[in-house]
Amino acid sequence: MSTVAPETHEVLKGISSGDLDTLTEAVGLREAHLASTGLDARTFALVKIAALIALDAPPASYAWQVPNALADGATPEDILGVLRAVAPQVGGPRTIAGAAELTLGLGLDLDEG
Repeated sequence: MSTVAPETHEVLKGISSGDLDTLTEAVGLREAHLASTGLDARTFALVKIAALIALDAPPASYAWQVPNALADGATPEDILGVLRAVAPQVGGPRTIAGAAELTLGLGLDLDEG
């Protein structure tokens, strides 16, 4: 096992527990990264959603990114458009999984069964 600096351990604990100060710092990094892309905030957020779908990202990633995208001006229809756009490249299983996570990220219920 590798040695982990105490500062690294604290940041990882903060992020994983949802510590607001740590997450605020992460958002600041997001803003700096956005500026370097040359994209507007809405497009940047939608590209990140496409990446989440392609990577079969965990639910927490969608829970964070979908509200960010909405706050940056994306609509639920835009988010559905992203899912449709990447579906041929990512395949059925990731499209289905992404649809479920996007549904939850939008605050909607998934029907049982």
